[in-house]
Amino acid sequence: MAIIITDECINCGACEPECPNTAIYEGADDWRYSDGTSLNGDVVLPDGKSVNADDAQDPVSDEIYYIVPDKCTECKGFHEEPQCAAVCPVDCCVPDDDHVESEEELLGKQQFMHPE
Repeated sequence: MAIIITDECINCGACEPECPNTAIYEGADDWRYSDGTSLNGDVVLPDGKSVNADDAQDPVSDEIYYIVPDKCTECKGFHEEPQCAAVCPVDCCVPDDDHVESEEELLGKQQFMHPE
């Protein structure tokens, strides 16, 4: 399952540089699938959706830092625990019940974005 940043976020930014998938963005910032990944050009995501990885996507939140669920792997393949949650001073990085994925799915997504 992905991680979500709750509205208790104080916009400190501690989480953003910790994300190995570049899935965390400042509120109101556009995001791209290509940011911090090996993806570029036209790609088919693991869920079957076709996108251009270089196209700007609308922000998930206009007010607080946010995590893009399609890019979040809970740090699987990189770390033992989600790094955003580990560094958050107000504990607002929590599991997102709306985006539940198995460890196998998370690792598959990590390999898709970062093939070795």
